[in-house]
Amino acid sequence: MSRASSRALKHPPTAPSEPAGAPSDFPVDFPELGVAIDRARRRGRGVQSNASGRYEAEARVAFDDGWQSLEELPPFKTTVGIDTSRKVITRNDSPDIGFDRSINPYRGCEHGCVYCFARPTHAYLGLSPGLDFESKLFAKPEAAALLEKELAASGYEPRMIAIGTNTDPYQPIERERKIMRGILEVLERAGHPVGIVTKSVLVVRDIDILARMAKRNLAKVAISVTSLDPRLARTMEPRAATPPKRLEALKQLSEAGIPTTVMVAPVIPALNDSEIERILDAAAHAGVKEASYVLLRLPLEVRDLFREWLMANYPDRYRHVFTLIRDMRGGRDYDAKWGERMKGTGPMAWTIGRRFEIACDRLGLNKRRSKLTTDHFARPKRNGDQLSLF
Repeated sequence: MSRASSRALKHPPTAPSEPAGAPSDFPVDFPELGVAIDRARRRGRGVQSNASGRYEAEARVAFDDGWQSLEELPPFKTTVGIDTSRKVITRNDSPDIGFDRSINPYRGCEHGCVYCFARPTHAYLGLSPGLDFESKLFAKPEAAALLEKELAASGYEPRMIAIGTNTDPYQPIERERKIMRGILEVLERAGHPVGIVTKSVLVVRDIDILARMAKRNLAKVAISVTSLDPRLARTMEPRAATPPKRLEALKQLSEAGIPTTVMVAPVIPALNDSEIERILDAAAHAGVKEASYVLLRLPLEVRDLFREWLMANYPDRYRHVFTLIRDMRGGRDYDAKWGERMKGTGPMAWTIGRRFEIACDRLGLNKRRSKLTTDHFARPKRNGDQLSLF
């Protein structure tokens, strides 16, 4: 029996101002919250820790009671629960994004990208945005049926549905669950437009459906390529596809006639911003015609998870990276202001934007933007519906 102990802290404190292991001149109010989980237990995972979510009344921190019993704790294994939501389409009214509805077949994401801005959503489930987010997943097996029901509603007005804007719809568990494929089958039958964002090559499995939809201007796919450096990519996105495989997926999609976009996202100053031009060049050679970029976003718990990761893997760049981040965020670690959260402000942000635009012009990217249509939409028939006479 393990003798590992835990200590409960009433009302979790605010996140430490610097990660565990920071130089001694950085104040750390609660260093016990920054203690990383043993490497063997989190092997193949993205972040270093598993601090309680911000809504929890207590924060529990494991510590060794002198018997070295932490070594007996099992490694983090991926578990999949069932999400029983009664609706699958999520609405938003954000003025700085090009869609007002989206679908997420899964909650949590096994890819383990350390920078993922969706991590804080796990706090709504009483789980940690840290290691829980990438190991305690929730699937929506009824997503296709729920979608068909929502599309069949008499008041439904079709507009592009975005999939993959929060967690990746083609993460590893999709191989067996095939929830995303079921969703695409419903959308194809209904003639409904869809835009997909992923960093998984599993998307090529559905080329048959996507190619048919693309012929009717109903589908487009964006793949995120964060870095061409295999070490950086594996450290930052441990269970996502390698950069060469993502480029190959873009090539296959393009050759199948499916509009493709390469997303240089996120751009992290002093870490991968030097690769912007190389990523765009490689994507253009793969047949991509459109490109976009997003600056690193560090909302809520993501800030401290990223800090811990940066100190553990690139301690020599820590100060420089955060100095540049604050230069692009009005002196803060993150600014969620609409219209600025994706691209930042200030000279450094402007420089990144201009470099991106110049590279796109040189490579002929973004000359034309693919537009999806709702002209083919046919409302699914609901059980009990009578056929129309006309």
